[in-house]
Amino acid sequence: MREEAVETLRGVVRDCVSKHLYSSAIFFADKVVAATGDPADIYMQAQALFLGRQYRRALHLLNSSQIVLRDLRFRYLAAKCLEELKEWHQCLAMLGDAKVDEHGNVLSQNDGTAMYLDKDTEDHEINITSAICFLRGKAYEALENRAQARQWYKAAVKADALCYEALECLVDNYMLTCEEESSLLSSLQFGKDDKWLSSFYSCLVKKHVKEHVVEAKFRDLERETSGVASSNSSFSQTLKNNTDLLARRAEYYYQSGEYQRCFELTSMVLERDPFHLKCTLVHLVASMELGRSNDLYLMACNLVKDHPQKALSWFSVGCYYFCIKKYDQSRRYFCKATTIDGSFPPAWVGIGNAYAAQSEGDQAMAAFRSGARLFPGCHLPALYIGMEYMQTHNYKLAEQFFLQAKKICPSDPLVYNELGVVAYHMKEYQKGVQWFEMTLDCVSSSLSEMWEPTLVNLAHALRKLKMFQKAISCYEKALAVSTQNFSAFAGLAYTYHLQDNFDAAITYYHKALWLDPNDQFCTEMLTLALEDDCRGVDRRK
Repeated sequence: MREEAVETLRGVVRDCVSKHLYSSAIFFADKVVAATGDPADIYMQAQALFLGRQYRRALHLLNSSQIVLRDLRFRYLAAKCLEELKEWHQCLAMLGDAKVDEHGNVLSQNDGTAMYLDKDTEDHEINITSAICFLRGKAYEALENRAQARQWYKAAVKADALCYEALECLVDNYMLTCEEESSLLSSLQFGKDDKWLSSFYSCLVKKHVKEHVVEAKFRDLERETSGVASSNSSFSQTLKNNTDLLARRAEYYYQSGEYQRCFELTSMVLERDPFHLKCTLVHLVASMELGRSNDLYLMACNLVKDHPQKALSWFSVGCYYFCIKKYDQSRRYFCKATTIDGSFPPAWVGIGNAYAAQSEGDQAMAAFRSGARLFPGCHLPALYIGMEYMQTHNYKLAEQFFLQAKKICPSDPLVYNELGVVAYHMKEYQKGVQWFEMTLDCVSSSLSEMWEPTLVNLAHALRKLKMFQKAISCYEKALAVSTQNFSAFAGLAYTYHLQDNFDAAITYYHKALWLDPNDQFCTEMLTLALEDDCRGVDRRK
């Protein structure tokens, strides 16, 4: 066969691949290899076989060629075939023996071939070293060696910051603490035109930091991508309205307790891209917090129909049943989600919460402990274990787990709130005030109803310390957030009562009893306040 004809056939193979005509590509690639025996043509045929899902045949072809022992591209493609065949030990063996430290630095490579930098790689191509590290990470994760998987994922993103999949696995599977995420991000090397990517990654990992920090990151990203768009015609639009970025912003709103704002944003994103699964997950949990059972039902039906093989679909069914308080069914579908994908964090948390909702503390603790073991970077299991210990009045153990959650994620205000509640129950009121104030420092400037109990708890602690004016101020702030708060009215009444301001105390006792006419404490204290007001007795304590 003449060289011109061979080159024509190579073009046909490439065109068949681009048109997803893989059987045709395999047929013509086989004829090219028969004519030339060239390693590049063998690789092209193996690629066609891989894309055509003929993994065994592709692996045989690659192994038959001695180049697989010398050419890194051949070895990597052979390992990808083994990945598809779920032969994880063989996949690791194909990639060669290598070691990595806990910071993601590759320490040794015994065979000397699988970890070199590809000198021919263009700036816009992902380094083959990074791809190999990522594949090692996937193999170790499939073998349930999550410690090794975490280190190889870190090695992958450090080898090439463009390897987004590695960072995605680390962040979405909670393999790193907040501090470790920030440390990894600061160690990455970005190209001169990739400053926008650095800002995007910052938005990806900084979900719990203060509002002004996160919003500044979003503004920086929008400004940088605007600059890229104006200087680079191929970057035709900014990322301001990019669905990935909007989904991350919605996730931040959810973490901040702004569920309505989160729901509105995810609804907008899903209207534009109904199959954006990461946004779908945030939309589901926001809907559950808002009690939108109809939305959950419709989403669950669509997800199960479109993606029956995904854990997210069955998790959505569990969310619906949890929302309508059918916890047995809810738990069943959360368990099904973990069966499909054991590394899906929300399902493990869902199982624990479903047990907790039925006061089955031991089973809830078991689920949360499984979550803590599988996802060392997720502080929620430790937080919920602490809450379970709170239910049994084991405040010392509860405090230990809350402090553990704080170590993993030092910027989640809910952790500080629970530490304040523990301190209050242990009669450490000064410490409780400090924790509650730290909680409010962590949340956004405009307090949502989620943080109204924190204001009330802070006021209770201040009242215990006889700091009455500060307590009254906190009660009033709580009532500004929610005007139907019994605890705030009752606490405000009692604080005024302690100051011998009987008129104000009587007024607020009445308001509290209007919300809960059967409350014994307020009924008795109202009677005392009326008697004291009549007698003018000084009952200051």
